Amino acid sequence: MVDEENFQFSLKAVVNKKKTKVLFAEVDRDFADVLLSFLTLPLGTIVRILKKHYGGDQEPSVNIGSLTTLYNGVANLENASFWTEGCKEILLNPKSLSESEAECRKLKIDISETQPVEYFTCRNSNCRANNVRFPCLSIYYDTVTCCCGAAMKREVVRNESRDNDGNALSFVGQKMPKANACEGGFFTRNSDSLVISDDLRILPNTTGFVQSLGILGIADTYGAELRNVTFGFNEIMDLLKASLLSHTPLTDIILNKNQIYDYARTKYEPQFSLERIATTKATSSSKTMNLKLVLQKSTNKLLFAQAEDNFVDFLFSFLAIPLGGVEHVLGGNTCLRSIDNLYWSVADLTDHIASKNMLMNPNLHHGYISENQILPLSEKSLWPTFKSEWGTIKFSSAKFVRGKGKYVKGPRMYKITDDLTVTPFRMTSTISDIESLEIPLSDINEMELQIGLEEGLSILKASLTSTCALTDGLKIDGVFMKQPSKDTEVQPSKDTEVSQNRRSRYSFIEKCFPCFNSPYTKL
Repeated sequence: MVDEENFQFSLKAVVNKKKTKVLFAEVDRDFADVLLSFLTLPLGTIVRILKKHYGGDQEPSVNIGSLTTLYNGVANLENASFWTEGCKEILLNPKSLSESEAECRKLKIDISETQPVEYFTCRNSNCRANNVRFPCLSIYYDTVTCCCGAAMKREVVRNESRDNDGNALSFVGQKMPKANACEGGFFTRNSDSLVISDDLRILPNTTGFVQSLGILGIADTYGAELRNVTFGFNEIMDLLKASLLSHTPLTDIILNKNQIYDYARTKYEPQFSLERIATTKATSSSKTMNLKLVLQKSTNKLLFAQAEDNFVDFLFSFLAIPLGGVEHVLGGNTCLRSIDNLYWSVADLTDHIASKNMLMNPNLHHGYISENQILPLSEKSLWPTFKSEWGTIKFSSAKFVRGKGKYVKGPRMYKITDDLTVTPFRMTSTISDIESLEIPLSDINEMELQIGLEEGLSILKASLTSTCALTDGLKIDGVFMKQPSKDTEVQPSKDTEVSQNRRSRYSFIEKCFPCFNSPYTKL
């Protein structure tokens, strides 16, 4: 049993002559496994463990784009806005499918704080289901209803059985890997040591010396210094934080421990290609949602947005997407350069990485994705029934109370700020907010837009690095998205002709996604 709190990795870091930059580091496969495990972490888990480790209420706080405020908004949103308490719990503590592989090889340091999968059955002790020993099970607390009508809240002990071939089966009837099924590390194989660049590119130590230096962009090693450094739990947490906020995470940790990271180094960059996604996921682009934006006309500044429950469910689903899944849907270009490099390293290390799909295109946990999800995501399938020593068990976690991925109640309207904070929409508080900004009603404009695949991906990308995810994701500041939608000016008196005063705007799709043949036209 590894003592994670006291365990330390030994790294050999090469520092340049001026001692201002880490050129590269040589690590063992156990360290590489921990680094690669970052890609399996859901975005909500990343926000949660960083808040816990660095203190969410202390300054300076760790803010990951708009994800931190999105997560805090979920935590602060009253329980009455969710269909069940379990729906809120799922978003605050999203599960990663890497848990199911934990029996293959436990990481030396696991920062994810993942818990064993819990199973729940009917809370009603008089339910007839008890007579046949749990015919219905759920992995979702309080989100599934038993045949008797009661919520599944009673936890049951996980019990495994064997199939005819002797393979271990969980409650869901899925094969569990044997303890000796993997050779090498958890994710890595065929290599005892690897080389990691300052910006987290991973190379096998079998690559030629000159070739490795060329890949790492190192032209001169004169005066370079070798340092032996140790990484424990705290340094791994620092590495996760720096990988999301910096382009030089190893330098920041090894050479500048007492300095604050230059957060500005990771910035939102709107342009990226969706051609691959467009061709393989064409059906997703047909799904749309309505979003109503309230703008200040004189500055074209977003004041807030209004949306129904389906758009809020879409935003909240960000928290359940593993980092590798975000990389997959954004084509490996997230603006998180260090994480992008880590992702592409998995693709390049063909002979040295096991379980590539778990890292590069991970499935979400069963039930997290709405049937109307516009992003090209996939989830883990579950068997509808499972034969055990007790008989046939119906595994009934396939649906939430209102369907998979349905978190908040509707139909109702919600208010979304630029940093993706979600609150119930109330006219009284909204008027008070506008008055506090001293903005006259004649200076307010309302526009209704349709959010599809392209816009959804752009908002997701902006949320990773920008605290103005809607403004940057929808290109509100400067060049605004133009869709066949309705503009409404808020006037203190009678209506006026809006179209005469409308500014000429470029097509959002043509501006940011030139690979698409946009159906929109310039006005």
